[in-house]
Amino acid sequence: MRARVAALFGRRARRRWIHLILGGALAMPYVFVGSVIVGPLLGETNVFGSITSQLTAFAVGLPLAAVTALFPLTRPMSVAAVRALCAVPADSLADGPARTRAARGRTVAWFTLHLGFGGVISGMSLALPPFAVMLIVLPLLSGLRDTRVGLPEVFDEPWMLALSPVIGIALLVALGACAATAGGLLARWAPVLLGPTPADRLAVAEQRAAELAVRNRLARELHDSVGHALSAVTLQASAARRVLDKDPEFVREALAAIEDTTRRTVGELDAVLGVLREADDARSTEPAPTLRDLDGLLRRTRAGGLRVTAAVDADPGAVPPLVSREAYRIVQEALSNALRHGGDGTSVALRIALDDTGLTVTAENPLPPHSPGSRPGGGHGLRGIADRARLLGGTARAGPEQGRWRLDVRLPLKGKQ
Repeated sequence: MRARVAALFGRRARRRWIHLILGGALAMPYVFVGSVIVGPLLGETNVFGSITSQLTAFAVGLPLAAVTALFPLTRPMSVAAVRALCAVPADSLADGPARTRAARGRTVAWFTLHLGFGGVISGMSLALPPFAVMLIVLPLLSGLRDTRVGLPEVFDEPWMLALSPVIGIALLVALGACAATAGGLLARWAPVLLGPTPADRLAVAEQRAAELAVRNRLARELHDSVGHALSAVTLQASAARRVLDKDPEFVREALAAIEDTTRRTVGELDAVLGVLREADDARSTEPAPTLRDLDGLLRRTRAGGLRVTAAVDADPGAVPPLVSREAYRIVQEALSNALRHGGDGTSVALRIALDDTGLTVTAENPLPPHSPGSRPGGGHGLRGIADRARLLGGTARAGPEQGRWRLDVRLPLKGKQ
């Protein structure tokens, strides 16, 4: 018994009832327009004085509603209402306007059904409850019986008077059953008429792929900038600790380099996290570094104990911004790998050359004694370098060569940009 009552008047049924009332409210403008059309045809000045005229105006208004359902905003608004009120799984409904003719046709069908069922249930919800309440209290109020209030003469009979509360309660139950049935039908039809089409699924997949690509790029940015900073700071602090009592000047330079490295890394980290938070406010964040910032990177790296010889045969201003940014990250990762795997005192030969078609980045350093053929660790940095080069249409090759570790990267100036 409790389950049946919940099915008719429970929380889900009430919310679906509200959804139907919303459909009835949306149907009212179309009914008014229908009444303007129907009135002269039927020769009536007051269309709403007759139930037949009202139903005729309602029937004329529904095709008008179907035409307006072709507007792009109809499906998003309908989907939002269904998700909020009809207890339909969110992933079974489509997002955004209908993209195909078939999807627009299903949207028209849904909108017409929603307004049709909603108009009928709304009319019943306005008319039946007052009448049902009057029947329930009729045996108790003799004054109400004397006014007659338009009731049929049969209600003057004692047996009908005794049955009137039962009839009133039955009318309320019937109203609840009609609303629950209509709401259940709309909830069942919603995934069919408002569900995603193949075009919608493709659009969602493309959006997810784009978001994943952005997150992967940001992950590489974090790995390169923070990984390099941690490696450099660790070696700088270690070197400073060893000569703390012997060379205070070196310690001061190391601490200054640590301060500069961490400050810059915090700025880069804030910029990346700002994108992850999808922040669009006007707060200031440092731009992504490019080859114009190469001198600072080399200075901080050398302060960490890495001996770097750099031959730069390229004007940073002549390199496209995207290529310049990715080249900076590649150089940063190459130096970070040398710091991480070679340790203090490792030497790196860096060469950057620019020609008419592309930019070449080459980095060489001695292999560590414990790793004659490969680098220890997970190799995420080298994978990130390869990903950066591939996204620009370039190539990256890294591996041992004659007792040295060599990285060769070629980035085209034109291509996948």
